[in-house]
Amino acid sequence: MSRPMLLVFLLLILIITSQFEWRQQLVSDMDTNPRESQKQQQISKREESVKEKIILSQEKNIQRLNELVRSLREQLRQCRSNNDTLNGTFSSLTENVIELERQQILED
Repeated sequence: MSRPMLLVFLLLILIITSQFEWRQQLVSDMDTNPRESQKQQQISKREESVKEKIILSQEKNIQRLNELVRSLREQLRQCRSNNDTLNGTFSSLTENVIELERQQILED
């Protein structure tokens, strides 16, 4: 055999063996892809459930905060009404004191 023939023969052997290796890789990739996709699906389902739980807990916290705000507003209204009552009582007392002082001044 001549050298060029030998080189062509070696080249053909290389091409054939490399194609065989590629096919093996493709088959093994196809075997692992369903497993990986199932794992990815499971992971995404878990992530979704965790997100849902977080959203639910946030909604509960928001409801609690809204209830607290309502309660605080009611307490503020009560304090204002008590304050108005006290101010009204105080102003009537001061008016009475002023009236008494006027009477005393007029009597003197």
